[in-house]
Amino acid sequence: MSSTIALVWYLVVAGPQGGMVVLPSTFDTREQCASAVTEYQKQPMPNGWSVSCIPSASPYADMGDDEGEDPNAPAPQQ
Repeated sequence: MSSTIALVWYLVVAGPQGGMVVLPSTFDTREQCASAVTEYQKQPMPNGWSVSCIPSASPYADMGDDEGEDPNAPAPQQ
C-alpha cells in the first residue's frame, strides 16, 4: 500500500503579542494562498500584524492507516 500526502495551504494571521489565528479556508497551491495574502495586504493592517501562508498535510490524505478496512480481515504478513 502506498501513502499519498497532499499539502494544503492555510492563511495564518499573527498579532503583535504573539497570538495567531488560522483562517478556516484552505488553498490547493501556494500560488493561490499567496494571491490571497496579496489581496489581504491591500487593506491597511494595524502595526505588528502579519499574514502568511503555512503548508499542512491534507486531512483527506491517505496516511496509510486502516480506516475503512474490514476489522475481521487477517493482519498482513510482514
